[in-house]
Amino acid sequence: MLQPQITVTPAAEKFIRRMVRFSEHPEGGFRLTVSAGGCSGYNSEFTVEAAPQANDAEIAVNGVRVFLPAESRLMLEGVTIDFADTPTKSGLTFFNPAAAPCGCSSSGDAVTPPPAEASVTLDSIRRVVKA
Repeated sequence: MLQPQITVTPAAEKFIRRMVRFSEHPEGGFRLTVSAGGCSGYNSEFTVEAAPQANDAEIAVNGVRVFLPAESRLMLEGVTIDFADTPTKSGLTFFNPAAAPCGCSSSGDAVTPPPAEASVTLDSIRRVVKA
């Protein structure tokens, strides 16, 4: 199984490490699921799991286990994962240098759009109870 080429910034690593450390599974890993999000780039969800699920790839980010489903591995190839904490948003962000610019601007003049970016807010963190 090929490992994706993903860059995780120190801020994102700190966030991931804290999520795992303060979870029910501090020896487990951070499972990140990413899907296409249209013009905003990516939609993502995460949970902390005791072990990877079937077909998940496990990558190590400075000793922290990160579990990636197959479809997420494909989407995250070449992407930089960061963490933003500003007054207007807080969560993971994704920068894909290979993303095509969005063509749906209604401004008339095509201005270089910002890089593809999406975020996961801390409000979306939920505990998944397995039966």
